[in-house]
Amino acid sequence: MSFSSPPPDATLLRRRLALALPTLATAGAAAWLAALATGWPAGLLDGAVLVLFCLVMTWQSYVAWQYIYGAAAAALGRRVMSAVEIAAGTAAPAPTGRSRTAVLVAIHAEDAAAVFAAIRVMARSLARTGGDGRDLDIFVLSDTRDPAIAAAEEREFARAQAWCGAAGPGLPRLRYRRRADNAGRKAGNIAEFCATYGDEYDFMIVLDADSLMSGATMRRMIRLMEDNPRVGLIQTVSYAAGRDTLFARIQQFAVRLYAPLSIRALDTWQGPDGSYWGHNAILRVRAFADSADLPVLPGRAPLGGEILCHDTVEGALFRRAGWELRLLPEEGGTWEEMPTNLIDLLGRERRWCQGNLQHLGVLGTPGLTAGSRWHLLVGILSYLASPLWVAFLALGTWQAAAGGDLGLLAYGLTGDTLAAHALAVLTVTVLAAPKVLSLAHVLVSPARRRAFGGLTRLLASAALEQGLWVLLWPVLTLFNAGAVVTTFAGRVVRWDAQVRDDRRVPWGEACRLQVDALAAGALLAAALAAAGDPLLALWMAPVAAGLLLSPALSVITSRADLGARARRRGLFLTADDTDQAPELRDLAAARAGVPVPVPLPARPRPVQAGGQAPVWLSTATDDAAASPPR
Repeated sequence: MSFSSPPPDATLLRRRLALALPTLATAGAAAWLAALATGWPAGLLDGAVLVLFCLVMTWQSYVAWQYIYGAAAAALGRRVMSAVEIAAGTAAPAPTGRSRTAVLVAIHAEDAAAVFAAIRVMARSLARTGGDGRDLDIFVLSDTRDPAIAAAEEREFARAQAWCGAAGPGLPRLRYRRRADNAGRKAGNIAEFCATYGDEYDFMIVLDADSLMSGATMRRMIRLMEDNPRVGLIQTVSYAAGRDTLFARIQQFAVRLYAPLSIRALDTWQGPDGSYWGHNAILRVRAFADSADLPVLPGRAPLGGEILCHDTVEGALFRRAGWELRLLPEEGGTWEEMPTNLIDLLGRERRWCQGNLQHLGVLGTPGLTAGSRWHLLVGILSYLASPLWVAFLALGTWQAAAGGDLGLLAYGLTGDTLAAHALAVLTVTVLAAPKVLSLAHVLVSPARRRAFGGLTRLLASAALEQGLWVLLWPVLTLFNAGAVVTTFAGRVVRWDAQVRDDRRVPWGEACRLQVDALAAGALLAAALAAAGDPLLALWMAPVAAGLLLSPALSVITSRADLGARARRRGLFLTADDTDQAPELRDLAAARAGVPVPVPLPARPRPVQAGGQAPVWLSTATDDAAASPPR
């Protein structure tokens, strides 16, 4: 079943214009004031700095207006919410018996014990929602090639079998499958599931190896899909949680603090033209299989060949077939993990940079909606902004050293004309708006303040996070700029299994992998010393310090003991600390070696021939282990 894709209605068009027009107006005003403040460019260097400033301010204006827009949408409440989100507030988290759902956990060379611990937590949470568990199965879809890791997966699956056997009725069925052919990576793994098992299920909830979702959230999402037959996908917002290094705790705090307004803006303007983020989402199985088959891009890698960041492309193709893609901005009970140190985060950024730049070859695909094309383009622009920033800072520093005035490098703050003053006010407002509005959004709500540990702890945490961000921003920007340049130069990034545990970074690794930041910092410091301008040196000192201190920041913030100390002192708290969900408590206990308790007292339960509990194992040598008749 599919539908023709309708054009955006008048309301949706007005919402999009309400974001686009102020963004363009602000960028235009910044460009006009910059030209007035600096005068007509006297040479190539002046012209380049002016153009680069206008480009980076256009991007920053879009970022700022997302938060302004999100704050307005949050204030309007239900008046701008989708019907799906409104219904989510009253949907009963209980089975209806009207559909069947598969929960897919796609893994590749992961820590098997951690994966199956999370699965037991989710199975127990689902059992709490009632029912006999017959309408929902949990699949572990393995792409692991290492025989030792594969053997560990099978051992952990056997342990899960024993755990299920000790429980009473109500648990979902657990199934495990490992592919012999890993074509297409995760996208191919999901596609093969749809081809093999898709006829058995109406919906699939796609999770990553580090995902966690409560049973109540799964049940509500299923109910929403049952009640909205035009909806092909519902994407939830999964917040980072569960890791304890100082870096992870700061990032978990920052995402909780700064993401809600931008996500509210996204949901308001995109309407049914939502995107797919690859995990923590529910999809209509047959519709997805029929419409979201990934193309192979012409040319060689890294920009051609197999699509690596597949989720946004799959979402665009899914929407092209006429299905609505919806976002639930405030649905709780859904989590993921994030890199626990700066080194691993930079590695992920390099992979994501290549994957997003590949989407240049997808933008022109016929039939995509305007919203889908914008999702693809924003992913591209978010990385292209980094080399623009690096070029602006480098050439702006050169210009300031040669001319004796900071000029546009300081956004007009050192100017003495009315245009320079206006430019400084506008630029500082644009740069500060996302964080100021996000903090204000929390401060005006007693409940939200309590979720972050109260007013004093929130303000202290926000100040410390901002101080660290000042030092980390140059490192991340330089690294992403390098990733963009090397991708266009033809460097292919390996997409290996991710490191998900709390990992302390050694000094040698930090210095070796961040030598480019050290070199850039040393070059900038030498240039500032040679220029002999105290004001220029003071203005650029945070950039130079961030680059020179980047290995130390990687090592120090990767320490879990410092993360634990910050938590004890009430710093970087989130709702996952102050009002922890039972699923997170169970998972933390499982990681500490405490077995996940069975959801019900042990009772006799039906078994299959041979005395096995009703779970199924299929491997590369038993590729078609279908479920038995019910």
